[in-house]
Amino acid sequence: MSAGTFTPKPGAAPIGRMIAAQTAFETKMLLRNGEQLLLTIVIPSLLLVLFSTVDIVDTGTEDPVDFLAPGVLALAVMSTAFTGQAIATGFERRYGVLKRLGASPLPRWGLMCAKTLSVLVTEVLQIALLTGIALALGWSPAGDPFSVLLLLVLGTAAFSGLGLLMAGTLRAEATLAAANLVFLLLLMGGGVVVPLDRFPDGVESALSLLPISALSDGLRDVLQHGQSLPWGALGVLALWAAAGLAAAGRFFRWE
Repeated sequence: MSAGTFTPKPGAAPIGRMIAAQTAFETKMLLRNGEQLLLTIVIPSLLLVLFSTVDIVDTGTEDPVDFLAPGVLALAVMSTAFTGQAIATGFERRYGVLKRLGASPLPRWGLMCAKTLSVLVTEVLQIALLTGIALALGWSPAGDPFSVLLLLVLGTAAFSGLGLLMAGTLRAEATLAAANLVFLLLLMGGGVVVPLDRFPDGVESALSLLPISALSDGLRDVLQHGQSLPWGALGVLALWAAAGLAAAGRFFRWE
């Protein structure tokens, strides 16, 4: 046995391994948080079942689940990438967690990558659950899976950028209040359960430019109407993603 066999070899782990470990940690913390589960799993599932089985809102479709399922999938993305991430990151910043992680071998961009990957893992679980519920309620989706994936990725990027921007610029308590308020407002005015054409023309035009509206309508264009690529929705989401991520990178405060 050589003399150097047990010699310590100091140094950080490979960046890929560090990001994977942080992603697993972020995902476990997210799934153990009762408030986050309420936002990401319970509320979207209840809305899907309730509005699909009880005639509350005139969706303009023969089977309400055909309208509601894409909207609830969009809501699930927003609840995880925006609301949940904003609240969790805001309190991590308040308690100094981000400051300490920023001093670790994991670079700050690696931490952001880990948070984004954690969001994506959670969304896969959400979408699988909500799709199963919708199919049990009689949903018959159509369209190209690639288009759906592209919409979900751009929607995640848009909401993630906005959530990090809010968490990195506001106090934790303000982030908690603002994120929940935005969630409720966009739930009712973002085309999730109430069609946008129920609003006055001027209001409808403004609401259609919101990321939740673009994601909801884009998913309906594909899953309900079989459209190949909803370029309008993709363009709106791309603009929000670019603006949100750029602003978060520019104004995010770690302390």
